[in-house]
Amino acid sequence: MAKKHRPQRSCVVCREKKDKRDLVRLVFAHDSLVMDITGKMQGRGAYLCRAAKCWQQAAAAKQMNRALRRELSATDREYLRQMTPL
Repeated sequence: MAKKHRPQRSCVVCREKKDKRDLVRLVFAHDSLVMDITGKMQGRGAYLCRAAKCWQQAAAAKQMNRALRRELSATDREYLRQMTPL
């Protein structure tokens, strides 16, 4: 039996490749950063692994700005700091 293809994505911070399902997609919706639970929301998305250190670093560094091609606001950065990965 053939193995089913699983899409791979990279965490924006640690650059580790994982199955798409194992990462959390973040996207801008109505000018605010939100988690895309379904993975199908419109807009440019960025993936983070579920490690708390990656979320903290994403809030502090500029990797998210580059990945989303947009400057994160102070509110967006606070959202990342307080967010706990699922």
